[in-house]
Amino acid sequence: MNVTWKTRDLHTAQPFGIARWTHSLYPRTFVTLEHDGLSGRGEAAPNAFYGETRGTVEAVLPILKDALTDPWDWEGLERGLDARFPHDHPSVKCAIESAALEWCARAANVPVWRLLGLSPSPVPESSFTVSIAELDDMRRQAREAVVRGHGVLKVKLGTERDEVILEALRAEAPSARIRVDANAAWTRTGAKRMLSVLAAADVEFVEQPLNAHDLEGHAELRRSSTVPIVADESLHARSDVPKLAEAFDGLNLKLAKLGGPLQALHALRTARALGMSVMLGCMIESSLGIAAAVHLAGLADFVDLDGALLLADDPFEGLAWNAGCVERPSGVGWGVEARFS
Repeated sequence: MNVTWKTRDLHTAQPFGIARWTHSLYPRTFVTLEHDGLSGRGEAAPNAFYGETRGTVEAVLPILKDALTDPWDWEGLERGLDARFPHDHPSVKCAIESAALEWCARAANVPVWRLLGLSPSPVPESSFTVSIAELDDMRRQAREAVVRGHGVLKVKLGTERDEVILEALRAEAPSARIRVDANAAWTRTGAKRMLSVLAAADVEFVEQPLNAHDLEGHAELRRSSTVPIVADESLHARSDVPKLAEAFDGLNLKLAKLGGPLQALHALRTARALGMSVMLGCMIESSLGIAAAVHLAGLADFVDLDGALLLADDPFEGLAWNAGCVERPSGVGWGVEARFS
């Protein structure tokens, strides 16, 4: 069994801004498992908020790859990864788990969703992100997305001009469904003030309004809000799901922060049992990482999988997009192929 990897710098078509930072360059590490003449692939999309960087990914891969001894032993793989680093390096674990799953799907000659026994449910329309920038630029982003046929916009907020931004974008896209993501930037007082603004703008839900650790504050907001509240930064692992049920109406599940598709599937089923809604989300990722989430997305209420659409240099192809609507891949494995080596 041979596990190799290569890191490639991906670039967004324009600077991508959220409340914490603005970036244009995203290092992504692509892991390949080769065994018995077959291969499987996965993508590590590190995020510094969760303690990961290009350096940490490349440092721990030689250690974590040894947990992969049998591609079919998924429980053993999970135990082996957690034994080496119990709470850290989720994007690397995601890449390794994804590679194992695709290897098994290729061995069975089926798509991964079929390997997992999932039904071919339609994938909900994905939101398209309007990132933080000058107001005219944000208006342009929204206008161009609507012209391309996107019917759902995810607006990044967390600035001193949030109310002005939201009102401007609602005027720019009066018929679009709008979701808001504050990326944990609001105070309790500011969030309470914004709730009426969100309701007036007919916002579908607000994602992570407060600090990730402020569950009490989120629970208080939820009790007074007519706009559903969804957790993102507060969710680090599938074991976090039960403690978030009182504070949030729903969860944003990202494979790269949960440790892989199987971990996201566990989190999704737990959320369902607790009566929570589920969104399948992403980092800025190539079509390989996005494809892994798309295979699960038919189980979700909402989808935010535009990460590869924001890239200027996606190294993979094969996902069939019609504006914000993506087809679940029918090809063997993840259903995408490399554009170049």
